[in-house]
Amino acid sequence: MRTALIIGAGPAGLTAAYELLQQTDVMPIILEATMATGGLSQTVNYKGNRMDIGGHRFFSKSQRVMDWWQQVLPIEAQDEPLTIRYHNQQTTVNPSGTAATAADEVLLVRNRLSRIYFLRKFFGYPLSLNMATIRNLGLIRLIRIGSSYTRAKLFPRKPERTLEDFFINRFGAELYRTFFKDYTEKVWGVPTHQISAAWGAQRIKGLSLFKTIRHALFSQKNKQQQVGQQTTETSLIEKFLYPKFGPGQLWEKVAAMIRAKGGQFYYGQAVTAIDNSGGIVHGVTTTDRATGAMTNHMADYIISTMPVKDLVQAFAVPPPAGIKAISDALAYRDFITVGLLVKKLVIRNPDGTAVKDNWIYIQENSVQLGRLQVFNNWSPAMVADPDTCWLGLEYFCNEGDALWTKTDAEMLAFAAAELAAIGIITTSDVLDGTVIRVPKTYPSYIGAYEQFDQVRQYLDHFPNLFLAGRNGMHKYNNQDHSMLTAMQVVTHIREGITDKSAIWSINTEEEYHEA
Repeated sequence: MRTALIIGAGPAGLTAAYELLQQTDVMPIILEATMATGGLSQTVNYKGNRMDIGGHRFFSKSQRVMDWWQQVLPIEAQDEPLTIRYHNQQTTVNPSGTAATAADEVLLVRNRLSRIYFLRKFFGYPLSLNMATIRNLGLIRLIRIGSSYTRAKLFPRKPERTLEDFFINRFGAELYRTFFKDYTEKVWGVPTHQISAAWGAQRIKGLSLFKTIRHALFSQKNKQQQVGQQTTETSLIEKFLYPKFGPGQLWEKVAAMIRAKGGQFYYGQAVTAIDNSGGIVHGVTTTDRATGAMTNHMADYIISTMPVKDLVQAFAVPPPAGIKAISDALAYRDFITVGLLVKKLVIRNPDGTAVKDNWIYIQENSVQLGRLQVFNNWSPAMVADPDTCWLGLEYFCNEGDALWTKTDAEMLAFAAAELAAIGIITTSDVLDGTVIRVPKTYPSYIGAYEQFDQVRQYLDHFPNLFLAGRNGMHKYNNQDHSMLTAMQVVTHIREGITDKSAIWSINTEEEYHEA
């Protein structure tokens, strides 16, 4: 029997393993460096309070992905029929649709609410042209926003090289400075004029001020519970699916399904060497992170979701010096999530009710906090005690910097103080907390990325090596895009296709863009 080594047990790796078992005679062997299943889509359980690292809304413009998720976890029974639309098809899940399913093994239908916190006030995300926005911004700033937007449309920046160019061309300089600049620079740690415009094309695509306003005007006319929403910009999605106990619940079940079909898992195994002699990949050497023991694994195929920089560094036969230099210089942004359990939030809605936001973008430049998740609003089951509020504070940093090297106690105190400083909590209400550090969370589109195609072409020459997923392709993919790359990899293996261009085209095809 043929075998495939799959490096990484995240969405891409697990999707590839499952699809290999469904479509081929290739047996997957999954090598995971950590002890967790799900990669960035894992769920961390801290004393019964569950953390989603980064926040994962389950929706996609791909019918295949939508169906795939629902085959793993069905949608929870609804009080009324739920219509799911994508492309020209629709399906309906009736209230009795999950009667035979365990109540906990379901996808919930959740309302999407994300807002911007700026000037100690809430702004809709994406921005809506409503009275609250007008009142919060003030007439003078609104006039500046309107005039700068008009100027950007009449005199766009060409060529559009940087992310700053990208934002200003779509929103105007004033709106860019007000709502995009500070947050984006928190995420990437560099000025937006040093980031490639490719990041905007990858993550924001067709969204513009005009589409934002149009959506605000017409969304009220269509209140159907549409989850797929393939014709809606990603940033404008209003409903999504979510596993009752977080994204890790779905991926842990996928892993169980893979094991049931004979797939093998090895955890705590870091890939430290790759035999790439003779122009193909023969296998890898892993090092047990607990014991230091080394093991050789041979296979017919290797599917890698590990960071490209680490992959190339592990090659037994080094690449040409120029390729290695580019790969070594690839940049990443690292990530810290602080889980904070509090009695209550100080911030409330204008009518006094609790906020319903899934996450809140912190635009205040007086703090380093980038985004705040309210896990209660993702799923009530994420919180052990419903009378408490379970928060996820997201910090973007570089491994080894001042944030990264804080002790857990220091980081917890720092995060609580920042939330209190901008009026979201009082520190006396903090009950407990934990700190999760995730290296190489975001492949960065700066510096050596401009020459990344050379690394890609070099790696594509190995006929039985396939790259998939976010870090595996150094491509800022969403969860569904990572899954689609893995599905395409399996198609290549099944059909014996060696041209990798179809894999790289995921998340750049017209299906993922609006005119």
